[in-house]
Amino acid sequence: MKKILIAVDGTKGSKDALEICTKMCMCVRPETVVLVYVEKFEGMSLIDEMIGDAEMSTLMESLSGTEYKEALDKKAERILNHYKHALEEKGLTGIKTVVKGGHPADEILKTADEEGVDMIIIGSRGKRTSHLFMGSVSREVVDRAEVPVLVVKRKQ
Repeated sequence: MKKILIAVDGTKGSKDALEICTKMCMCVRPETVVLVYVEKFEGMSLIDEMIGDAEMSTLMESLSGTEYKEALDKKAERILNHYKHALEEKGLTGIKTVVKGGHPADEILKTADEEGVDMIIIGSRGKRTSHLFMGSVSREVVDRAEVPVLVVKRKQ
């Protein structure tokens, strides 16, 4: 495996995924690890699952240059730097960070395609009742991915 994508956010599921990835990467030694973070509009998780690509694009454009977008970008940078440094401390190199905005599963899959990755690693938030209505990001990534996906279940 030459390229692995790890989808990260600020959850414990991402931390668990990183831990597993670190152990796996010590054996596999990929040339590149792509860390992708999808900016999420706080308090709008249901809305962003229901609106289409055109509406999401319009929303992203209207936020461009605002303090809110700047805060989202700073949060993304902080989270990505945290994970990047954690991987570097374990001796991994060739780490690329990517920030996306939009539907998380769509953006993870687009990034995987754009980067030509061999595998996607994503954390699971564990037991959630909302998956009955909207489906979880990890489930959607597994269902739609064209490369192997490792879902790391959160430690209880």
